Amino acid sequence: MTTLQSYIAGRWIGREAAQSLRSAVNGQAIASTHAEAIDFAEALAHARRVGIPALMALDFQQRAERLKALAKYIAANKETLYAVSAHTGATRADGWVDIEGGAGTLAAYAGIGSNELPSGNLVHEGPAFPLGKKGGFAGTHILVPRGGVAVHINAFNFPVWGLLEKFAPSFLAGMPCIGKPATATSYLTEAVVRLIVQSGILPEGSLQLVIGGTGDLLDRLEGPDVVTFTGSADTAARLRVHPNLVRQSIPFNAEADSLNCAILAPDVTPDDEEFDLFVKEVAREMTVKAGQKCTAIRRAIVPRQHLDAVAERLRARLAKTVVGDPSREDVRMGALASHAQQADVAERVAELRKGAELVYGGGDGFSPVGEGTAEGAFFAPTLLLSRKPLEHDAVHDIEAFGPVSTLMPYEGIDEALALAARGRGSLVGTLVTRDPATAAKAIPVAAAWHGRLLVLDREAAAESTGHGDRLGGGGGISPLPPLKHGGPGRAGGGEELGGLRAVKHYLQRAALQGSPTMLAAVTGEHVRGAKVRETEVHPFRSHFEDLQIGDSLLTHRRTVSEADIVAFGGLSGDYFYMHFDEIAAKESPFGKRIAHGYFVLSAAAGLFVSPAPGPVLANYGLDTLRFVKPVGIGDTIRARLTCKRKIDRNRKDANGQGQGVVAWDVEVTNQDGELVASYDILTLVAKKPVPAAAA
Repeated sequence: MTTLQSYIAGRWIGREAAQSLRSAVNGQAIASTHAEAIDFAEALAHARRVGIPALMALDFQQRAERLKALAKYIAANKETLYAVSAHTGATRADGWVDIEGGAGTLAAYAGIGSNELPSGNLVHEGPAFPLGKKGGFAGTHILVPRGGVAVHINAFNFPVWGLLEKFAPSFLAGMPCIGKPATATSYLTEAVVRLIVQSGILPEGSLQLVIGGTGDLLDRLEGPDVVTFTGSADTAARLRVHPNLVRQSIPFNAEADSLNCAILAPDVTPDDEEFDLFVKEVAREMTVKAGQKCTAIRRAIVPRQHLDAVAERLRARLAKTVVGDPSREDVRMGALASHAQQADVAERVAELRKGAELVYGGGDGFSPVGEGTAEGAFFAPTLLLSRKPLEHDAVHDIEAFGPVSTLMPYEGIDEALALAARGRGSLVGTLVTRDPATAAKAIPVAAAWHGRLLVLDREAAAESTGHGDRLGGGGGISPLPPLKHGGPGRAGGGEELGGLRAVKHYLQRAALQGSPTMLAAVTGEHVRGAKVRETEVHPFRSHFEDLQIGDSLLTHRRTVSEADIVAFGGLSGDYFYMHFDEIAAKESPFGKRIAHGYFVLSAAAGLFVSPAPGPVLANYGLDTLRFVKPVGIGDTIRARLTCKRKIDRNRKDANGQGQGVVAWDVEVTNQDGELVASYDILTLVAKKPVPAAAA
């Protein structure tokens, strides 16, 4: 039996055994927590004195590269983790969600950092806007690293993914982390942290691991720090009002258990494909990960006239689920994560049965397959029925965190939505319907009580990520990194994931005021009205390293003629009346024929583009395009091209040539100096060739 160790201040701590941890499959002791106390003052000092400087020595792009490398490393060593994961009762598919889903989340945030964050350690939440009449005073917003430590307290059900989905955005934001997994499955979290330390990919102090209790850790936190929690609603409520967290206004994000629901809409009949989709979704949510998911369907809300049909099909589907030793190929559902969890689920089911009937489970001759499983933490898939759910509070208040769901009949969609709301806040809800009008009516109402909503029909089914949000392949289910994970009320009121939103949670937002020139200096981006640098060399002739923010070109002029409009219409096929019908154009608000907006865009490119090869390699997009003022026949336009933002993604092309991304601010004005078009153009720009000897 292994004594688990904490990873504190760059070393592994723990030799003396304390609490014994048992395999969920056969009950045998497999590990123990350590008895040695953790010096949390040392842990925090290490994070502050070593971790923060090491992370701030990198920028967003470089930290994204570390996440990418770490994702690959964990994926390459996944079998080590699968071997340990089996003790948690997880099948291979369950483990896929946790292990490969965790690595996938690291990779997703590596992509988010690479594609959406700048090269430095400051994010400009623009655009800047004028605060004065003469253009000399402006305001904007910036996001910067908080300079604190992130404490992540995780639940037992996803020992790997739970750590990594919190770590990824906080690391990207430049915050060192102290992870505290739930004790019951901490042996798997310890295994992944050992891999991470072994990889040597992360800067020292980036990640520390706590096995066991948190002691006085929360008492020692300071204002710049952040606490995140995943677990029960009751524990979240206690932690939220921790005196030190309240006193120092330390951000606290909770993702708590919730009584998620799935609604079968009244327009769906037993003959419809959507009917079977509903049954399949409920059964899958009951059995994947043995129902130990914060997103699992706990309440299946169905039209009263279809109650018996739903119950019959669910019984038939659940009866085919083989439960037992997850190492067997025929097993589709494993054990609960611990024997304590098994006892807790049994107790809660007993409470639920005081106001609900047993539809499937319990006395159906449940016996998990496999050697030694009699001593494991198995629990039969259990389907209950509350015939009068509006009259019973327990089915909306008590969550059995296992393979348990309750059927609830309703009369009319309004009653179904009222039942959904009785959960007092959920992470996710599903509406299965064929009728767009039903979805349009129900979703805005349900959204007030849910963090995420799935509308499922036969069209979506082929690609649907499912109620629990399957993370592509492997048959598993976990929240997708681009979508927000969290919910109101009982679900904790917090938000995780959601792409860049999660990173911003670990950054400090500040409003910034000053002259455009000063704003540009601080943000590292050109701000309209700031001083520009008129260059002797065309900006497109400079390599990435030589370009400076504010390098600018004011082009020659071009007068727009009727021939231009006719020619562009012929090329594009755009014969809109405002460009060709003299009479109709005169009667329009503009009072005259005007040039195509896209002609103005194209003409501007003709004014500022340098046609010779390189260093600008390609234009791959436009942002913030606006046609501000019409351009008529006889108007004269010119453009100003200014280097707005540079992002060094540390990438090379197939020939080993380095390149970066440059965003250019483009202002197109008329003969009166009035802005007629405005946009950002994005380009790939080559770096200087590296001498062969240096390469």
